[in-house]
Amino acid sequence: MSNNEEKCDNNCGSCSKNCSDRTEEKPDFSAALNEHSEVRKVIGVISGKGGVGKSSVTSLLATALRRQKQKVAILDADITGPSIPKAFGIEGRAAATEDGILPAKSATGIEIMSINLLLEDASDPVLWRGPLIGNAVKTFWTDVIWKDIDIMLIDMPPGTGDVALTVFQSLPIDGIIVVTSPQELVSMIVKKAVKMAEMMNIPILGLVENMSYFTCPDNGKDYKIFGESHIDEIASSHNLNVLAKLPIDPKISEACDSGEIEFTSRDLLENLAKSLISKEKKMVKIAVASDNQTVTGHFGHCQNFNIYEAENGKIVKSESLPNPGHKPGFLPNYLHEKGVNVIISGGMGGGAVEIFNENGIEVITGAKGDSKTAAESYLKGTLKSTGSVCHEHQHEGECGGH
Repeated sequence: MSNNEEKCDNNCGSCSKNCSDRTEEKPDFSAALNEHSEVRKVIGVISGKGGVGKSSVTSLLATALRRQKQKVAILDADITGPSIPKAFGIEGRAAATEDGILPAKSATGIEIMSINLLLEDASDPVLWRGPLIGNAVKTFWTDVIWKDIDIMLIDMPPGTGDVALTVFQSLPIDGIIVVTSPQELVSMIVKKAVKMAEMMNIPILGLVENMSYFTCPDNGKDYKIFGESHIDEIASSHNLNVLAKLPIDPKISEACDSGEIEFTSRDLLENLAKSLISKEKKMVKIAVASDNQTVTGHFGHCQNFNIYEAENGKIVKSESLPNPGHKPGFLPNYLHEKGVNVIISGGMGGGAVEIFNENGIEVITGAKGDSKTAAESYLKGTLKSTGSVCHEHQHEGECGGH
């Protein structure tokens, strides 16, 4: 036995040795969402360095999403430099109940949580080290009650440090938007942020170039104040999309300073907001009433529900849930709570069909054969409902009706 082995304390998590006795398991850093919250999509807004207008872009995007009738939230993860409350004209402190902290609401209904809403004085500095800052960000996820949010934007601090790592490891990020500016130095730093996201397996939705140009009000010409842009080269090298190129606009700065960002006349990120909503609608969750892997003839009497999550027409995740029981009216609500958009079965009671329709869930009946094949056929548009409804007395209750 070597000297190092003699001193082994069996704490593999803090050891860099690659010995044969390592028992380290991959740690789980994920933070649980508050039980009273519901957040359907989480998008991080990051930048490689400060001063590129990341918070302004976050505010403008939230405003654009709200104008598209989305329920929007901003989690301000820039603990030492929070600016979101000021941009929306929010003052005072956040309230709390026994269930959790209540986020502030902007004039148009955007929910916001920031460290400034928890301080005695918004001008007080936050003199915390990295671990405390990371824990504060997780608290905004676990202790704040986010009510029925379609899209949450996380305004990240600049750089690729502790907070970015905490957010990527602890929160269910669906994708990130990287904000940059045209300077040559920024191009190099942006590559670091992009590479970090790639290393963490976080989808990169694309790049937004802020301060891309200035339109002279006298002659209408565009001037590149910070020189030629490099964003197209960066995007091409990483197979990314350029989502927007935003101008230098003094009115935006004035709106942020006066707390009126929601009421700016120019909706610069309207197309980006629409694309995010469109991508959200392309997510489909299909439940197939099955006997093992075969579509069952009677919905409520199935052995299990095979659940298939699809994105852009392709199945990306699947799981099987045992039938929890077929009490009248229970199963449609049960599957609705699981986020199901489509239900496929051989036959179904009329009552169940009505409840699914009330919950906005598409019903496909008359299906046969392999459950996954049925789901794939639906995604291809080749599986059509026959409208099969069970009317037989012995099956009516079993098929989920009233």
